[in-house]
Amino acid sequence: MNSFDPFASITDLGQKIRSGELTSECITRNYLERINRFNKKLNAFVEVFELRALKHARAADDEIKAGLDRGPLHGIPYALKDLYDVAGVPTRAGTELLRENIPSQDAYVVSRLHELGAVLVGKTHTVQFAYGGVGINNDLGTPFNPWSKEHHVPGGSSSGSGVAVGAGLVPMALGSDTGGSVRIPAAFNSVTGLKTTVGQVSRRGVYPLSWTLDSVGPLTRDASDAELVYRLIATHDEDDSSMKAFQRISEPHSKELDGFMSKQRLAYAQNIFFDDCDPEVEASVQATSTVFADLGAKVEYRSFEMADAALRLNPKGLVIAAEAYYSNRKLIEEHFDELDPAVSHRLIKGKEVSAVDYLDIQAGLKAIRNDVKQFFETVDAVLVPTVMTPPVSVAFCHSSLDAYSKINVSCLRNTAIGNILNLSAVTVPCGFNLQGLPIGLMIYGKPFDEIKILKIARSFQEKTRWHLERPHID
Repeated sequence: MNSFDPFASITDLGQKIRSGELTSECITRNYLERINRFNKKLNAFVEVFELRALKHARAADDEIKAGLDRGPLHGIPYALKDLYDVAGVPTRAGTELLRENIPSQDAYVVSRLHELGAVLVGKTHTVQFAYGGVGINNDLGTPFNPWSKEHHVPGGSSSGSGVAVGAGLVPMALGSDTGGSVRIPAAFNSVTGLKTTVGQVSRRGVYPLSWTLDSVGPLTRDASDAELVYRLIATHDEDDSSMKAFQRISEPHSKELDGFMSKQRLAYAQNIFFDDCDPEVEASVQATSTVFADLGAKVEYRSFEMADAALRLNPKGLVIAAEAYYSNRKLIEEHFDELDPAVSHRLIKGKEVSAVDYLDIQAGLKAIRNDVKQFFETVDAVLVPTVMTPPVSVAFCHSSLDAYSKINVSCLRNTAIGNILNLSAVTVPCGFNLQGLPIGLMIYGKPFDEIKILKIARSFQEKTRWHLERPHID
């Protein structure tokens, strides 16, 4: 029991399970105890599967003792954003209106993790319908950012997943990312979050927001864990139509990164990403250039014009608005007054998007995504602030709908660009402001380049300690 560290990496926990120093049951009990102790305050979990988790942990221990090893996630506890179907459990998608939405089978990724022996401990809170970057949920409750004594926003929409990993309640949680919903809570909770290219991880059985932009990805303690999880869940699902462009991972995993960074061309984007950025956020992100230069990378400052073009192409998130309204139109039309006002006033705008505007944007997406591929022929990764501001207080968000809307835009601006361009992206901790609130560095790569950007992130974390800091929640 004394050797259990709730902030340990998946790799470290796996090694202790296989050495006999810890069992999966012991690890799972410890995490469940932390959830029971802290969740009343943090509100990360909407549902905890204590009996199920302990049963699966004991089964994992029995298999490992018998010589059956299912891989690095065998016996490792994890959590799911409450968009993922779990057979017999409501998929609420952030609203009590869906409490009777009980699937008969697991989402594809949940089935995959079960086959790998991972131990599901619960489902985490999300913004209603996953439609918001701040993390506010006025229906089921807003999770509490563990880095602040006062109630600050957790980032959305994978709010509970970010808090659960950030507070050491699980070593890994899955989220979804349509406009930044993995990366924003990862940045706000000082953990690592991976946005995958659409089509690399199955989203079958994940409650939809936008079929054009939805992606699935993990939140973890560090980039090494993120790569481990990504390699295991990036498998082809022939029943998911979004995976037609799936690219099998051919590069073998390597623990050693010697010489890797000397071949990397990194560009700090000089345009929209830094405009109106909080000074402390900008300073922390700019300071990372020294680390990368010391690692031997070629570092330059360049204009990334496709970012501005992406925002012009999709004003006010019309693609998401139209598709989100279509997916949820029955609930919107029949229960509008019961929906979270932080979400409903944006959802209803999707009804107004004309077919011509929608199709124009879809055509424009194809053209601009071709342009971005040409840009990445001369650059390996683009470095920008994940979010242009640190987390703000929940009270400020509740002061008015206008205040919430402005904060939501500031949360989503830098991340949504990556969804429009269908880039791969990872966010890693790179500092804290004077109030002790986390700051994230986002590493953008070309589509399907997850392994490269994760190796860049791993290299950064080998030379820094930001990801090792822990919040004081006792």
